[in-house]
Amino acid sequence: MKNSEGRVNFGSRLGAILAAAGSAVGLGNVWRFPYETGNHGGAAFILIYVGLVFLFGLPIMIAEFTIGRRAKASTGEAYRVLAPGTQWKWVGYLGVLTGFLILGYYSVVSGWTLEYIYQALTGGLADKTPAGYIQMFDDFSAGSFRPLLWLAVFLFITHYVVAKGVKDGIERSAKILMPALFVLVVILACCSVSLPGAEKGISFLLKPDFSKVTADVFLGAMGQAFFSLSLGMGCLSTYASYFGPNTRLGATAMSVGLIDTFVAILSGLIIFPAAFAVGINPDAGPSLIFITLPNVFQQAFAGIPVMAVLCSVAFYVLLALAALTSTISLHEVSTAFLCEKFGFTRGRAATLVTSGCVIVGVVSSLSLGVWKHFTIGGLEIFSALDFLTAKIMLPTGAMLSAIFVGWVLDRKLVRDEVTNYGQLRGSYYPVYINVLRFVAPIGIAVIFLNELGLLG
Repeated sequence: MKNSEGRVNFGSRLGAILAAAGSAVGLGNVWRFPYETGNHGGAAFILIYVGLVFLFGLPIMIAEFTIGRRAKASTGEAYRVLAPGTQWKWVGYLGVLTGFLILGYYSVVSGWTLEYIYQALTGGLADKTPAGYIQMFDDFSAGSFRPLLWLAVFLFITHYVVAKGVKDGIERSAKILMPALFVLVVILACCSVSLPGAEKGISFLLKPDFSKVTADVFLGAMGQAFFSLSLGMGCLSTYASYFGPNTRLGATAMSVGLIDTFVAILSGLIIFPAAFAVGINPDAGPSLIFITLPNVFQQAFAGIPVMAVLCSVAFYVLLALAALTSTISLHEVSTAFLCEKFGFTRGRAATLVTSGCVIVGVVSSLSLGVWKHFTIGGLEIFSALDFLTAKIMLPTGAMLSAIFVGWVLDRKLVRDEVTNYGQLRGSYYPVYINVLRFVAPIGIAVIFLNELGLLG
C-alpha cells in the first residue's frame, strides 16, 4: 500500500505494531531483564520498570514515531526534512550510523544462536560437565570459521527479508516471526514452571523485595527500559515513516511497550524456575544464554533426553527469532537511508548495507579470538563497539529526539500527529509534551552519566 505521495505504508495496524514490537524485542529481553529483575527486588523491580517505561520510554517512542511519520522519510533524512537548513540533520545521520554499527556486532551474537540450534539438534549439548559448556563456548566464540559462517548466514537471512521490501518483506516476516516467538516463549515458560522445585525460581523472580530498592535500582530499571525499547537507534522512526495516517501513535507505542515487557517477564519464567529446579544460580549476558542454560536444560530433563533436546532447540530458535526481528529493523534504517539519499534501488542499498555489516561483523568476531590483542581503550573491538553505541550514541540520539520534538518542532504539528489531526482526543498530550521538554532529557542525562560511571 502506498500513500498519496507514493511512499509505501504497512498494510495493516497489526503489521505496524508487530514490526515495531519486533524491533524492540531482542536478545536483551532474555539475557538482561530477568537477571536485573531477580537481583533487584523481583516484582518491585518490575513495577519500577513498568512505571519508567510509561514515564520515559513511551513518550520518547511516540516522539520518534512523530518524527518518522511526519517527515515520511527514514531517520537519516527525517530531521533534514522537518528542520531544513539546520544542523539537526546530523541527529538523523547519527541514528543511521548507530543502527549500522549495532547491526554489525549484534549479528555476531545472533549467529551464535544458529550454532547452538545446530548443536542442540545434533546432540552437541548433551553429556557435558559445567566446565565442558564453558570450554565449548570459549572455543566456538574465539574461532575463525564457524562464527563467521553463522554471521554470514544470519546477515543473508536479514538481507533477504529487507530486500523484499516493506510490505512483502518486513511486514510479512513480522506477522510470522512475532506470533511464533510468542508461542515459543509461552510453551517454554509453561515447561519451566512445571518442573519440581520451580517455585523457588518463581518466587525469586516475582516476589517483591522492596528492601533491595535503591537509587541504583531506579537507574538500572531506567536504563533497561531505555535500551529494551530500541530508543535512539533510528529503527522506530524509520518504521513510523511507513505508518498510515490512521495509525494511532500513542496506542501503537503502548502495544509495543506491553509486548516487550510481556516477552521479558516470560523469559524470566523460562530461566529462573528451571535454573532453581536444578540448583544453578543464573548469570547475566552471554554466559547465561550459551553456558548456564544448556546445562540447566540437560539437568532439568535428564530423565527425558528427548525433552532436553526439544527444549534446547525451542529456546535457541526463540533467541534466533528475537534476534532476527531486531536485525531486520536495524538493517532497514541504513537501507532506507541509502535509497532516499542516493536514489539506490532497494536491492542495491540492501546489498551495500549487508556487505558493510559483514565487514564490521567479521572484525568484531575475530576480536574475540585471533585479533583480541587489538584493543581500543583497553577493550577488544567487539566490546568497544558495544560501549560506544549503548553507552554514548543511543542515549545521545534519544535525548536529542526528545528535545527536537519537545522544543524545535511546531507545537501544533506535534499535536496534529498525536491526535491524528483531531480524530483522537489526545488527552495525554500536555503531560507528553512536558515530559519530552523537561523530564526525559534530565532522565536520559542521568542514565548517560551513570552508565559512564560518573555518578556516585
